[in-house]
Amino acid sequence: MVRLEGFTLGRFIFQPGWRWSECVKPVVRTDSCQVGHVGYVVSGRITVRMDDGSQSTIEPGMSYTIPAGHDAWVEGNEPFVGIEVISAEQYAKG
Repeated sequence: MVRLEGFTLGRFIFQPGWRWSECVKPVVRTDSCQVGHVGYVVSGRITVRMDDGSQSTIEPGMSYTIPAGHDAWVEGNEPFVGIEVISAEQYAKG
């Protein structure tokens, strides 16, 4: 994590099999992730399902904005590596 004036950069690495609802939900104790995310995918793929049921997969080279109210999981056998701004310090905190 790198702290800059006004925001923080963080590198997230999620291994194959990682799923927010199984790995983070027990820590934060909310039904879905209540943190919004803004970032860029370095490698791997992650699928995000919003509370309203809409779903999308984010792939390498894509930038993303994910609003609060979602579940997410790594797709395939490659770790997901993402660089996040704004939300890095709030991730996985109760």
